[in-house]
Amino acid sequence: MPWSKGLEIGIEEIDKQHRWLFELTNRLHKIINNNETQHPEIQHALEQLVDYTMNHFIIEEELFERLGYPETDAHKAQHNVFCHNVMDLLVRHDSGEVVNTEMLKLLKDWLLHHICTVDKAYVAHFRAHKVAPDPLTPEPKPVN
Repeated sequence: MPWSKGLEIGIEEIDKQHRWLFELTNRLHKIINNNETQHPEIQHALEQLVDYTMNHFIIEEELFERLGYPETDAHKAQHNVFCHNVMDLLVRHDSGEVVNTEMLKLLKDWLLHHICTVDKAYVAHFRAHKVAPDPLTPEPKPVN
């Protein structure tokens, strides 16, 4: 799943985090396609996803609250479902279950639907308020 300009929402910090998620998804896709079902990177990726959801969602949701975004509750609900699904995958993986295909499907669905549709829906509201995210927000860790 290559990143392209068409996927950008136009808010640099959020686009940077979305690109990171694409990189992670592509790296996992390569590992899983090589049938490396117990590759250590899978555990690491799940842990990074937990960190990502916490940091990224906090940034978005703080902006929603500050700007009075009218779809805040619905957007937060989608974040909560994603967080629940990622934590479920992590727990199941930790117990020895192979969740690789399910993890890739979750990521691809999230990337294509949430980022490309749901996130783009708040852009006009943000721009109307001339929003630039705080440059001191934490950056995602590089995918190695």
